[in-house]
Amino acid sequence: MPNVPSVTVNDVPADVTLLDVREQDEWDAGHAPEALHIPMSELAGRLEELPNDKDVYVICRSGGRSARVTAYLNGNGWDATNVDGGMQAWDVAGKKMVSESQADPVVI
Repeated sequence: MPNVPSVTVNDVPADVTLLDVREQDEWDAGHAPEALHIPMSELAGRLEELPNDKDVYVICRSGGRSARVTAYLNGNGWDATNVDGGMQAWDVAGKKMVSESQADPVVI
């Protein structure tokens, strides 16, 4: 895999699209409040949902899936950046998370 541009969770700018590529159960358990959810397995068929005028920062659980998606997006005309450490690092850094249930948000 080619090197992909990456940042830490603390270096994700405020005015970007944060694309969460985890599966539905992972998303439901806990995610960044402003994130856009498109599972990696559905991305190719849902590219029209991504903005063309904003940078896309890609996040998953630990950084592996998001690195592959970042490389794919950069090869197809987007300006994408991987979020190192994924939602695990997001959680450790104390960043805001929400869940789709009544439970406290967690990273699974």
